[in-house]
Formats: sequence, structure tokens, C-alpha cells
Amino acid sequence: MAEQTASHRRRIAAGLAAPAVLGVAALVAVAVTGTDTPVRTDTALVAMTNECHDMVSIAIGGRNDSPRNGQHAMLTTPDGTTLPAAMSGDYNSHWVDPVVNAPRDAGKDYAAFYVEYPAHMASYEDAVETGVDNAQTVMKAIRAECPNTQFAIVGYSEGADVARRAAMEIGNQKQNEDGSYDIIDPNYVVGVVILADAGRTAGEGPFPGAQDPFRNPDGYDRPYQSGNTSADGSGIATDTSGGFGALDGRIASFCSEGDFTCDAPENIALLQLASNVGRQLNVDRMQDEGLTPATGQDLAVTIGRVAMLAFADIQAQGNWMQTDETFLDVLIKVSDPGYTPTQPTDVAADTELKLSAAENLVYLPAKVRNEIIGFIADNANTIPVALSDPYQQTLGEVSGHHFDYWRDADAANGKPLTSAEYAAQWLTHLAEQADKGELPKSTAKSASADALAVTAETTSETATSTTTTPSTDAVTTEPGTTPAGTTPSTAGITTTETSDAASAPAPVADTAVAPAATDAAATTPTATPETVTQTPATGTTETETGTARTETTETTPATSTTTGTTTVAPTTTTTTPVPPQQR
Repeated sequence: MAEQTASHRRRIAAGLAAPAVLGVAALVAVAVTGTDTPVRTDTALVAMTNECHDMVSIAIGGRNDSPRNGQHAMLTTPDGTTLPAAMSGDYNSHWVDPVVNAPRDAGKDYAAFYVEYPAHMASYEDAVETGVDNAQTVMKAIRAECPNTQFAIVGYSEGADVARRAAMEIGNQKQNEDGSYDIIDPNYVVGVVILADAGRTAGEGPFPGAQDPFRNPDGYDRPYQSGNTSADGSGIATDTSGGFGALDGRIASFCSEGDFTCDAPENIALLQLASNVGRQLNVDRMQDEGLTPATGQDLAVTIGRVAMLAFADIQAQGNWMQTDETFLDVLIKVSDPGYTPTQPTDVAADTELKLSAAENLVYLPAKVRNEIIGFIADNANTIPVALSDPYQQTLGEVSGHHFDYWRDADAANGKPLTSAEYAAQWLTHLAEQADKGELPKSTAKSASADALAVTAETTSETATSTTTTPSTDAVTTEPGTTPAGTTPSTAGITTTETSDAASAPAPVADTAVAPAATDAAATTPTATPETVTQTPATGTTETETGTARTETTETTPATSTTTGTTTVAPTTTTTTPVPPQQR
């Protein structure tokens, strides 16, 4: 009896704390308790990064659904470094396995690895950011050993937040000058699956950035649904929303209507505030213990920090009393885990100091009115949502919409597969393409463009001298210069090109190496103007200098022009850059 009373008291305490302070903290958790019991595996048998596959999926489970070093066989590098991941089979996820194992079951050269990360709610932001770092670490380690491997990223619940952030960082990278990327080349990330996407925007289609964002990802013709149905709300973690850059069109972001992690309605300001606060609390401890002195202190410290940030933000603005921003707006802004405090400018600080209490009182009536009107408008849906029991609606064992992705098929209305089944078939399709050495159409196109850009940049940097014949205007080119709009040659080569041909890919030529190099200091370029008259012709010209032999194919329209000829040492190497061939 005493035990039942204590348990009842904890439920009452938690129930009082959730609506009043945390609101939908459980929704912010975007977490599902894993149903699998960890099984100790013989760590002598481990997966290695140099065991290459055509395609690899990086999988991230939800709350408490992650492998653990010491309990599972972890991925290892050839030098013995243990990585934060375990191969599917060495670790199993009740929820994610049906999606990521489909290509393997179809007999493809494929593997899936589950990322190890905290996967808890003791500190949600730290857990998710650790997951992002670990996922990218594993991808870089695999790519270092297997440069032709293609990747997919798959995440569910708390892991969906990890997948979104990791994909956004990869897709929005800036290419380095040498053509490399700090994480991995986004052209080799061929698909991203996000189940219960807490960062989606309101009404967004399942395939953001695709040509048809409601029907299918680019390059995969099978439709997900026949109409344009999408959850009306937005993700609860609005600060993580945004585009995927180079990965747009390769994203499948699923959200079930009624799953508050990704389908939170508008105008629930108090619940949004509670969500932001909840992401900074030890929700695991509060859920286990209820409202105790320890959990109460954690809550008080977090709320106190938010309040102090709010007052500092108002003071930094200087003229806040004159704005339409409400105090609730400020609280929501500063409670966002990604908030960066505003640095006051000298003007704002001076304005704040010069405003007297009487001057501030002039704006007080309007400010109070805005506070009341804004509070009502911003919370129009707060009470209906609170009364609908959002926790049970989202995470209820039987009816929770957070689990719909494995049961949301509706063939009668044009949706023959569940979201999980569709994702599994899409990944299998991507693995089939990888098995053939192909990239998806959208990926191959951008990869080719990147390769051409890098080739052009490299050629430009190595060029030392070019003689150019424009097709229209007569131009005399000084030795060692390259007019705009032409393709520079490699060092020690004299070439003649027309501007019409400058933008076309160079023909592939054999590489000939001279037997000896000429001292650059002893070479004196001499510019000799001459008049050249060309007639339309297509042919092959062979030039021999010393022992070096080059072949050049030219197609030149008729023109008469003046050009400069650069004389160089009799040592020639013809090198035609070719974009790297994708597997």
C-alpha cells in the first residue's frame, strides 16, 4: 500500500510539473525507449572500416536505442582504433532495423552501422550533438578506407534530430580550394531518411528540395502517395530547421499527423517555451523521480537562467519599450538552446541610460496592451493541445502517433506502403544503383559539375603561358598572360585556341614527357606579331619538339586576326585534365 501511495505521489508530482512548467517536455524529447535488451557480443569479431561496401547506411536510433562499447562489437579501423558504431547484426534496433536492413536482405553489397551516442534525455542537446559528431566521424573513417562507398543516413525519434543536423552540415559545406570537404563529399550521400522530423517546417512535404516534394525523392520514380498530403504543423525543435543544401532532393522526412514532435500546431507559445526549457533539463531524472528537491533545483536553475537572459536581452536592445516584442516573445527566444546573447551596442546602452522612468512610462500602456493581445494570440491553441493529452497522443503505447511510421499505409487513399516500407524500398533502390557503380541522377549531375570546376581551377593554377587567337576581335597576347574566357595551358606549352572552343571540354591527349627539363631562367620569351588567316577546317596537327610529341585537334571558323606567338624551350608536356570518373 505504501509503495502504491508513493508511486501515486510521484505520478501526481510529475503530472503537476509537466503542464505547469514543462508542457510537452516529452514531445521535445522526440525519444522512444528502446525495447531491445543489450546483448554482450564477442568483441574479438569486429567489423573493420577497410571491409568496403558499395553502400553503407549510418543508422541512429531513438532514446535508449544505441550500441554501447563493451557490450557490442564496435567498428574498428585497421590500426585498431575503436569507432562509435556497431554493425547491424552486432546491434539490433526494433524500430530502425526494418528500414536499414532491407538492402542487405535483397543481397546487395551493403552494410548498416548504428551510431553510438548518449541517446538519453539527461541533456538532450549534448546527446544530439554527440550523435552528430559520432556519425560524421564514422563516415569519414569509412570513406578514408573506401573512397567509392556511397552513404545513406537514417534516424528515428531522437536519432531523427541527429540525422537532420548531420545531413544539414554535410549538405551545406563549402568546398575547400583543393576540391575536398571537411566532412565528406555530399555527392556521396545518396539518401537521408528522417522518421519523426522535429526540425521540419509547417506543412512541408515529405521530400524537401525535390522536384515534387509530396510525391518522391529525385531519381526514384515510385510515388509515396498520390496526393499532396502533409502534416500541417511544424517540428517542436524549430531552431534546427533549414535547408539541406547540396542534399536537397535526396531527403525523405516523414511526419505523422498528430505526432507532436514534428506536427506541433501554431500558437502554442507557452508550450513552445516549455519545450525549449525541457531540452535543457534532465528529463530522464525527472521522469524517474518526479519533482524532488534535486529535480526542482535543476528546474529552478534553468528557469532562472532563462529569466536572466531575457532581462539582458531587453537591456541590450535599449528601446525595447518602444517595440512590439512581448516579454513572452523574449522568453521563447532566449530559452532556445541555440540562443546567443545579444551584445549591446554603445548607442543602445547610452539610450537605455538616458531614458528616465517617466519617459518609459509613456510607452507602458501600449506595451501592456501588446502583452495582453500577444499572449492571447500566441496561445490560441495552447489550451486545446494541453487538454488533448499530447503525451499520450504522441507516445501512448497503443495509439501514439510517434509509432505510426510502421503502420500508416492507406492504400484506399493512394498510399500503399507505410513510411518505413517506402524508405526501405528507396534505400534498396539506391543500393542497386551503387551495386552497378552508378550515382543517382541528381547526385551524378552535381558530382560532374564539381569535378569540372576543380579541374578548371587546377589547370588555371598551373598555367604559365598561353597564346590565344580570339574568333572575332584581333588581340595581341603578351607572353605569360591569359585573356579572360580562354582555357589556360599547363606549364611550358604553347597553344592556339578560339573563344568558341574555350568553353568546350578539352580533347583527351596522350601525355608525353620530355627527356630533360630546361632551366626557366635561361628561357627568354619573345613575342612576334604575325597575321594568320584561318579557313573552316577540322583536322589533326602533330607537332614534334625534341623528343616530345603532342596531338591537337582543332575546329576553327574562318577568321583573320593578329596573334602573338610565344617561343619557349624545346621541352613540352601536354596534359589534358579529365574529370574523375565516378564509380
